[in-house]
Amino acid sequence: MRIRTKILMVFAGLTISTILMMSILVYYFANQHSFEDFYKRLEIRAYLAAKATLPNYESDSAIYNEIRDEHLEKLPAEKEYFLSVNTNGAVATNEQLDLPPTFYQQVIRESKATHREGDRFFEGVLYKSKQGLYIVIVSAINQYSIEYLSWLRKILFICSLASSIIFITAGIFFSKYILKPIRQMMMQVKSISSRNLHLRLNVDNSKDEITDLADTFNNMLDRLETAFETQNNFVSNASHELGTPLTAIIGEAELALNKERTSETYIYSLQNILSEAERLEHITRSLLHLAQTGFDGKKQEWEFIRTDELLFTAKQTIDKMYPDNHVEIDYSLFPEEEEKLQISGNMQLLELALTNIIVNAIKYSGNKPVSVALAATEKKNIFIIKDMGIGIPPEDLPYIFSPFFRASNTSSFKGYGIGLPLAMNIIRMHKGDIIVNSEVNEGTEIRVELPL
Repeated sequence: MRIRTKILMVFAGLTISTILMMSILVYYFANQHSFEDFYKRLEIRAYLAAKATLPNYESDSAIYNEIRDEHLEKLPAEKEYFLSVNTNGAVATNEQLDLPPTFYQQVIRESKATHREGDRFFEGVLYKSKQGLYIVIVSAINQYSIEYLSWLRKILFICSLASSIIFITAGIFFSKYILKPIRQMMMQVKSISSRNLHLRLNVDNSKDEITDLADTFNNMLDRLETAFETQNNFVSNASHELGTPLTAIIGEAELALNKERTSETYIYSLQNILSEAERLEHITRSLLHLAQTGFDGKKQEWEFIRTDELLFTAKQTIDKMYPDNHVEIDYSLFPEEEEKLQISGNMQLLELALTNIIVNAIKYSGNKPVSVALAATEKKNIFIIKDMGIGIPPEDLPYIFSPFFRASNTSSFKGYGIGLPLAMNIIRMHKGDIIVNSEVNEGTEIRVELPL
């Protein structure tokens, strides 16, 4: 079912239900009011009939009869009954009346009572005169209320039907108006493909949910465009990086097989082939790590890790790789509470990420002193790696985590542009982040943040 139809059904259902409920309440209260009004008329007639029929003075009878005739309209099927009440409380009977005993008891107890049988209404009052104590009963058919309620039912039905039609029609236009921006957005989205990812949805200045949705789509398109560009660059750079050692290997092999050569020449060629093959193996292994860390992390083994032990392990690995390194651990920021040093993650992957960052600091600083510190807050651990190397140009900073990207001032250093992207993948897998601050020819500071 389309959203427009759902909105219309809900809108129409609520509107019609509200109209019907209000009509029922109006009819109910009008009906109750008509009953009370009719009982009041019967009560006035009962007292006037009592005063005219059982007057305290003879002259009063003519006066009350004149008032009744001139000012009170005769009710449909109006009847009057006068029942005497003796000193024991017994009420005289009347064959024309078939009222329940409780009616008479209520009149004696409360001085008046009401009763209804179909369309005929009864009002009884207790009246004391010179002739004695009487129960005066006036009954009539409530023809006015019947006609009034019938007229009211017709009016309510017509009004309810007309209101429902008006509100349903308004609901159709309302749902169409509300969903118009979404329809326009759908048309724009359908026009966007992999060939024109630069297109964006039109966003107006209103601060409503439709604008938020359009902004969300545009942000998604930004990420998709970046991902497509990154993929294209990755394929291009990977092809180049893999093709270079392969070309060297093929060239050395063809040169060695071209004609008879001395053993020294063959050894030299084999050494070149081995060097290029090791380079190719290193690139392939790095690409495999990069691909593996692109997953969501659920397939990795997670455990509780002490970040100080992680730092010491990474330092031992660096010492084995570069025995003459100048990496120093700064203990000044170490937290005093040991519980702040415990995080959840994969020890091998985090060691690989931290080692790659420290290796870069050593390589691009020409083995100058590198400082590694560990700090902790209430919510995260922070590794701070500082070097005094060549730095990163500002225009290159946005791209340093793209695979195979190398800064413009690193041409004299050996590398493949895989270390930092691999480290970023691992840290993001652990819900962390890497923040880089750098000054050309002054050095670089990298902050690795991992949540507790």
